[in-house]
Amino acid sequence: MASTPLYLDHQATTPVDPRVVDAMLPYFTGHFGNAASRQHAFGWHADDAVETARHQVARLIGARAKEIVFTSGATEAITLALRGAVAARRDRGAHLVTVATEHKAVLDTCLRLSREGCSVTTVPVDGDGRVDVDRFAAALAPDTVVASVMTANNEIGVLHPIAELAKACRARGVWLHTDAVQAAGHVPFDVEALGVDLASFSAHKMYGPKGVGALYVRRSPRVTLEPQTVGGGQEQGLRAGTVNVPGVVGFGAAAAMARESLAAEMPRVAALRDRLLAGLTAALDGVAVSGSLLHRLPHNLHVRFAGVDGEALMTSLADEIAVSSGSACASGSREPSHVMTALGVDVVDRWGAVRFGLGRGTTAADIDRAVTLLAERVTRLRAMAPVSVGGRA
Repeated sequence: MASTPLYLDHQATTPVDPRVVDAMLPYFTGHFGNAASRQHAFGWHADDAVETARHQVARLIGARAKEIVFTSGATEAITLALRGAVAARRDRGAHLVTVATEHKAVLDTCLRLSREGCSVTTVPVDGDGRVDVDRFAAALAPDTVVASVMTANNEIGVLHPIAELAKACRARGVWLHTDAVQAAGHVPFDVEALGVDLASFSAHKMYGPKGVGALYVRRSPRVTLEPQTVGGGQEQGLRAGTVNVPGVVGFGAAAAMARESLAAEMPRVAALRDRLLAGLTAALDGVAVSGSLLHRLPHNLHVRFAGVDGEALMTSLADEIAVSSGSACASGSREPSHVMTALGVDVVDRWGAVRFGLGRGTTAADIDRAVTLLAERVTRLRAMAPVSVGGRA
């Protein structure tokens, strides 16, 4: 009987924690009320559950409960943050600043806004995948309304200097939004310590359910957004529509668990990540890490295997290890990763990129098994490939 495949793609999504499922289940059946139904006990119970979850998410990120707006996911939260800021600050201007390695949810929103008359400055990154603070600050102009820089990159796991970027923005009156999807629940993330004005999150990246996210909206100094979905006044008037009570409850439970486990889980997965890298480099030549190892999520490893097509490697491993080449949102595309392009990685070497995302269930035995399988498949593919380990014909 075939063994269960290893799941090493936790940055694409995480399994819902059974305790989260247990917390959600009553809100599908017995406690099925609409949180906006304030005239009876069913609605009161649902509303209480939503507010409890709001406090749980707020505690994870050092915010106040009233600063949390629940959405259908991080993409909607990003859209609300960027489009909402532009619409609310028309009197200031219509300029946005972002970074070349941002998630497509940010880059595509900026592209759409540029087609609607806004101007967008995209700041490059260095060879480690990080944005230079001075270069970023220089891009801020008197008419800049909002800047968007992700806390941790979804492909290479690199952490940006968000506190320093926020300080630069604050000095110029620019709101800073950060896509914190990959960071929250995995590394310390405190909105007050960082000084960000807006931050987007997703439950399914921290062992919660899919289809629910949140946007942090600072109240002091006040950030006021123009709602992008209207018609009901829910979520403090910023996001109309019936609240997904079971999903929100699950998000709250997942956030509470992440907060409790963070201190112990960070060093555990970092040690496993280092074990994976050491095993791969010992077994194979031509292994290169993408981005900074020092400023990186503890559970991420993104490497390039010279002389190997990453898609072919993943296909050969599909029944045994679940990994990816980068963003799950771009899965299936044969276009070179925009992140790899921004890092200046050679066009041939980009195709050999593989992202490993470790998780709560990952063990040392899993890592050793992954190293053995990868070493065997890479060696086999190189023997069949028309390019050398140096990446040239």
